[in-house]
Amino acid sequence: MAGSVLDFYHATEYLYDFADKVAFENQSQKSQWCDYQKDLLLASDVEVVIANIGSAKAKEEDKKKIMGYYQNNKERMRYEKYRNIGCGIIGSGAIESAHRTVIQKRMKQSGQRWSTKGATNILRLRVISMNKQWAKVIDFLKDTQIKQCA
Repeated sequence: MAGSVLDFYHATEYLYDFADKVAFENQSQKSQWCDYQKDLLLASDVEVVIANIGSAKAKEEDKKKIMGYYQNNKERMRYEKYRNIGCGIIGSGAIESAHRTVIQKRMKQSGQRWSTKGATNILRLRVISMNKQWAKVIDFLKDTQIKQCA
């Protein structure tokens, strides 16, 4: 999985699910703990978060589950690095939304079947349409026709 990023919001979902199982004195303490762990994750301090989970007042099986998840994915959780190099996206929401509106809305209509070539071509046209770039396509086609006629 080299090069992939673990969605930050999915990583924090695990954190909040775990926090529900921790014996905090009150809701405020739980919120502060979660906020602190999120800040650590954003700073790419996954090992510190793992240690904090290990020292939390919770069942060992609950701790092992989330600690294993973070340990197995820590190379994909370098959020500070990703933001510093200008990646901008540490969550998959925008990608998932684009997949739903650009691809699925057109490609998963009732009764449709696609060859790889056909799907590739229709998706190219769909991206052009969604990006409102038809004028560029028309200009390109006009230029191509003029060159072919000359």
